[in-house]
This record gives sequence, C-alpha cells and structure tokens, in this order.
Amino acid sequence: TELMIRMKRFPILLLLSMALSYAFPVLPDKENGEENTQLVQYLKSFYELKTDQTSLAWKRSTNPLAEKIKIMQDFFGLKVTGKADSETVEVIKQPRCGVPDVGLYGMTLPGWKKPKLTYRIVNYTPDMERTDVEKAIQKAFQVWSSVSQLTFSRIYEGIADIMIAFGRGVHGRCPRYFDGHLGVLGHAFPPGNGISGDVHFDEDEDWTFGHALGLSHSNDARALMFPNYKFIDPTQFPLSPDDISGIQSIYGPSPNSPNKPDKPQLPKTCDPKLSFDAITTLRREIMFLKGRHLWRVYPNYSEAELELISTFWPSLPSGIEAAYENTNDQVLFFKDNKFWVISGYEVLPGYPKNIDVLGFPRSIKKIDAAICNRNTGKTDFFVGQKYWRYDETSQSMDKDYPKQTADDFPGIGQKVDAVFQHNGFLYFFHGSMQWEFDPNAKRVIRVLNSNSWFNC
Repeated sequence: TELMIRMKRFPILLLLSMALSYAFPVLPDKENGEENTQLVQYLKSFYELKTDQTSLAWKRSTNPLAEKIKIMQDFFGLKVTGKADSETVEVIKQPRCGVPDVGLYGMTLPGWKKPKLTYRIVNYTPDMERTDVEKAIQKAFQVWSSVSQLTFSRIYEGIADIMIAFGRGVHGRCPRYFDGHLGVLGHAFPPGNGISGDVHFDEDEDWTFGHALGLSHSNDARALMFPNYKFIDPTQFPLSPDDISGIQSIYGPSPNSPNKPDKPQLPKTCDPKLSFDAITTLRREIMFLKGRHLWRVYPNYSEAELELISTFWPSLPSGIEAAYENTNDQVLFFKDNKFWVISGYEVLPGYPKNIDVLGFPRSIKKIDAAICNRNTGKTDFFVGQKYWRYDETSQSMDKDYPKQTADDFPGIGQKVDAVFQHNGFLYFFHGSMQWEFDPNAKRVIRVLNSNSWFNC
C-alpha cells in the first residue's frame, strides 16, 4: 500500500492514494528553462526518459522527450501536445507518489501469495503522537481489508511482510532516497521478500500508505492509486470503484462485503430539468458545477466530461454556489459567506476568507453568481434581484452599487443562478433555462435549455 500520514494541520490524514509521493515543490514562476529542467527530471523519474535522450530534445520537432510528454499528458487526461504547456507544468508541480506511472491495476505488479499479512512499525515521527500513528496505520489497512480477502496483524519485533519506517535522506539499505522538504514524500515497494512490501515516509515532511499490496497506478483521478497527492478523508470516501476493482482482481472480494462498491449518484447530463449551482470559465474550458460534480466543456467539441470537483480541488466543499475566473487566471469559488481563490490546482494560502473582505455588507450571507469582464477588469456579483460591481485592480467595490439587475440587463428579471461569458455574449442561468444576452445591444437574443452546451 501507500499510506501517507500527512498530519500536521489535520489530526490524522490518511492518503491511501500513492506509492507514496514524489513531489516537486510549487515554485514561483521563473524562466522557462527551469520548468523544462523540472519536466525532464519528472519524465526521467516516472516515464523512463533516458539521460542521453534529452541533450537535443528541445531543438527537435519529433524527439523522445516530446513522445514521453505525450504519454504523460495522456495518462493525466491532459490535451496531448507533446509540449510543456501550462497545464502540463501544473501537473508536474503537484505532490505525488515516487513510483513510476507504469501500467494499471493487475498489469505489472504481482500480489502477495497469501491473504494474511503482518506489519511492523519500525520507528515513529516526532510530528505525531505514537498512538495517532498507530491508529492511522491500522485504519489504512482496514480500508483495504474491508473490500478484499486480505487481513493485517501487527507484530512488534522481527521481520514483518510490511515494514513501516520514517527516515530522511539516504536511509538504511533502501535503494531510493529522500531529498528534504517537499521533494520525495515517501515510497513503497511491491510484494516480495527483503525490502519488497515495505513503506518509507520522509521525516523531513511535516507529517500522512498502497503499492505494497501489488497495485500499480491508476489514471482515474478519483482513485486512491492515482499518483498525484490529494487530501482524502477515508471515513468519507475511502475507495473508488477502480481501487476496489484492482484489489479484488488480485485477492478476490471480502466475504463480508458486496463485490461492487456503492457509487455516488451521478447527475443526468441530458435531463431537461438539469440546473447548475455555478459556472465558470477556466482558460479554454467552461465548467458547470452541481453538487459534488462538474462538467468540463471545450467549446466546439461535442462531448461534456463529467468529473468530481474533488478530482481537481480536493479541499473545496461540495455545493459551490458561485464561481468566476478573474483577470489573473485565478478562479474564485463561493459558498455561504466564504470564498476560496484557486491558482491551477492549489488553494492560495489564507483561504477561505469571508466575503466582507471584498466589500460586501455583513448582511449579505451568500453570492448567487459572478462574472468578470476581463477587458474592463470589473466583476459583477449577483445577489437576489441586485448586483454589485467590483474593481479587480483596486480590489474595491464601485460606488453607487448595488443596482437592480433588470435595469442594466433587460430581460434578466429573475434571480441569477450562474453566469459566464463566451464569444462576447453573456449567458444567464436560472433553473433549467438560460438566456443569451448581447451586452452591446442590451437585450436577450435567445432562451435555451441550461444543458444545451452538452450536445443534448
């Protein structure tokens, strides 16, 4: 397994999602050369890029480096360009597992030849109480044993099947090493003798384990075996269908649990009564949010991709009520009287904050919708039948607001559930309907079903 115990800010966080985590620190934007160097190192670590393949790689139109980039982009569901575009760079900066992304479940790693396994905690981290470490590790094993025929028992001396240890730098006889804070977070080894099956955590992290059972990485971002780090509370969402399918394909299902996991109920994309909680643009995409889910739409493409919000932003709550992309390519998400600012896949430090820091009176308890005009740098916030205008540059509310929505947006007389801009037009949503509004003519052009963007 890959159990990760990231536990400084949260009492006990189990991250059963990686063979532990190879992470590149999130660095400030610098020269492209530094990002290229990072990408080369990433591909060498996780996609078998050879050192002699990189010498002229950036100067060729077709080269081994570009091919490895394409493989990596395809694995993570990115647009396959073979280039170090912004989305690719964001992915390589995410904390992740130290095991290469080779194969899917059951394809490359053998399992244990026995269902009853032992584990031993060799040492402890000073960041946590010993009892908390023990409970976290016990809980992590229970997550897997609850859906498979595996059982785990702890021993206190001698050699266990799975030896769990904390270390830093070059540690013991391990062939891998740790490189300090925010580098390699940890690693695990596939089943077998000797070091095989063992799990190591980097003591230089602030400390929170899965390849040790024989599972390789999944490209399902909801799975615990997805290589990139994301916070998951095992008490709320322990294993995805892909995780369970993988472990059961090796060891069989637990006699005490159903073979198939309960799946969260999915919203029906082409339901004529479909409505949305919030909508935002994100670079070239439009994201439609509802409950725990979002649809990703690339204009001019026919298919909408349904995902969990937690796939992209694990720390966001479900039921986001408003969202918009600002002039700095950041996305702001609102729920109740709080908001989060997202840059790429990261929540900026210090968030969530109360909406009154934007200039709203304390009587305003929630935002219904928001949209930023990137040309003017002004953001309109819709609350009930009124709207406020916010200056992104001065970070203050414009004077003489709020105003009545219907006065400045004729034909939009109802509460706005969501709004976004595309090709110069505004699209206002309420319930299962949307209104296409021409801001130059100041009139509604068309009335459509809310899910018309989904090719229904």
